[in-house]
Amino acid sequence: QVQLVESGGGLVQPGGSLTLSCAASDFTSDLYAIGWLRQAPGKEREGVSCISTSDGSTFYADSVKGRFTISRDNAKNTVYLQMNSLKPEDTAVYSCAADHRYDCSRYKPIYEYDSWGQGTQVTVSS
Repeated sequence: QVQLVESGGGLVQPGGSLTLSCAASDFTSDLYAIGWLRQAPGKEREGVSCISTSDGSTFYADSVKGRFTISRDNAKNTVYLQMNSLKPEDTAVYSCAADHRYDCSRYKPIYEYDSWGQGTQVTVSS
């Protein structure tokens, strides 16, 4: 399975920006999708965004659409999540995950992901 390592989390003020990185050990031909998910204290994990490794198509949760942008650099085996206009409710542990069986979809089930990073904390607070 692919190894995933996230970085870029931290403390930011409301309205600020952060860019998260997800470095993968390899982008193999059987890797269909990489997603960003988050889990806030006391809440269930939710999907934030997903990018297809085949055609680069992207999907976003309604709560982040227009503020977050997912992108990939195949040469670096890295997926990024640019987060702008951050809100306190964006505070969570953000994890990237890979799926070797299914591509991204509008409501991609979290259980489809088969490889996970360790997560990085994002805190939005003044």
